[in-house]
Amino acid sequence: MNLVIDEGNTLVKTAVFQNDRLLDKQSFNKKEFSEKFQIIRKNFPEIANSVISSVASQNSDLIAEVRKRYSLLEFDQNVRLPFTNKYATPETLGKDRIALVAAAVNSFPGKNVLIIDAGTCITYDIKTEREIYLGGAISPGMEMRFKSLHKFTANLPLVKPKQDVELIGNSTETSILSGIINGIRMELRGVIDVYDTEFEDLTVIFTGGDSQILSIPLKNSIFANSNFLLEGLNFILEFNRTQ
Repeated sequence: MNLVIDEGNTLVKTAVFQNDRLLDKQSFNKKEFSEKFQIIRKNFPEIANSVISSVASQNSDLIAEVRKRYSLLEFDQNVRLPFTNKYATPETLGKDRIALVAAAVNSFPGKNVLIIDAGTCITYDIKTEREIYLGGAISPGMEMRFKSLHKFTANLPLVKPKQDVELIGNSTETSILSGIINGIRMELRGVIDVYDTEFEDLTVIFTGGDSQILSIPLKNSIFANSNFLLEGLNFILEFNRTQ
């Protein structure tokens, strides 16, 4: 049984896996880690292995606490990957993007897969049917766009996003909502259409914290998966344990 830990700037996400099956998922503030960790240990005494990924400098106290209990894999540049990485600057490639590509290799081996992660940024990543990662694109995320309009203009308010928006805004607030929400949806559809012409039998994974608000029509080849990053980290852990 594996414990996956994804440490962000303020929040920690944890997941417990039995092989590929997700048994438990939580998200909480970093300050709560010790308390939550004890509960996880109590509820899942069969856990033997763990992986930690951090977007910031890794928390030595958190790592030490986990290492006392489990065999621990720290996600760094030395971790073996289940795909060939063709990114020109691999040292700058985000761990979240690496984990998402790993999840695509695990869930869709031998397939061309485009992974779209709608979070702080919107990232697009493509892996080929030969398990080669080519790269992708980074675009401003939804919250970033709302804040930018407010910060860099004199009179535009900071608007809260919502899922149901009209095409034609009839006020400043609804115009901003239409411009950002519908604009991103059109961006997503456009990017998918272009990749679809370049890669045969393309599978698209749509994930990330904003994926529900930015929901797009799901075709047979498009799948929504909110746990894709956690699944990727679990697969990286298993891949490194068996090599």
